[in-house]
Amino acid sequence: MKNLTTYLFVIFMIMFWIFRIIVAFCYNLGIDFITQPTDFNFEIVLLFLTFVAIILVIKRSTLGGLIYLVSYGLYFGTSIFNIVANMGQGININIYMDLVFDFIGIALPLAVLFDLLLDKNRKAHPVDKKTDWFYKNKDFDRKLDERADKNQYRL
Repeated sequence: MKNLTTYLFVIFMIMFWIFRIIVAFCYNLGIDFITQPTDFNFEIVLLFLTFVAIILVIKRSTLGGLIYLVSYGLYFGTSIFNIVANMGQGININIYMDLVFDFIGIALPLAVLFDLLLDKNRKAHPVDKKTDWFYKNKDFDRKLDERADKNQYRL
C-alpha cells in the first residue's frame, strides 16, 4: 500500500465494518439504533467476509475487491431494491437512513475495486522519479561518458 487513496479506502472499510458490527450487536440485544440489518444471519456472514476482504485489499489483491463488491452488492443491493419497491407505501426517517447506509455499502466497494484495478497498471509499470532520471536517460549516460574521456588531470 503506497498510495494515500488505498490507505483512505482501507480506513473507510474498517470504519464501515465496525459500524456494521455495532448495528448487528444492537439488533441482537434489542437496542434501537440508527439502522437495522435486513437479514441478521447474512449480516454475520458478511462481517466475516468483510474481514477477509479487508486483509486481501491491504495485500493489494483484486480478489479481495471482488469479494467485497459481490458480498456487499448481494446484501445492500437487495435492500436498496426492496426499499425502492416499497417506497410508495409509507416514508419515514428510518427508510431514508437505511437507504443512505445501503448506498454507502454499494459505493465503497465500487471505489475500492476501481482503486485496485487502477493500481494494477501502476504496479505493472512502476515509475520512480528518484531513479528514472538516471537509469532511463541514455543522453545523460552518453554525455557523462564523453566528459569522462576528456578529463586531463595535471600532476
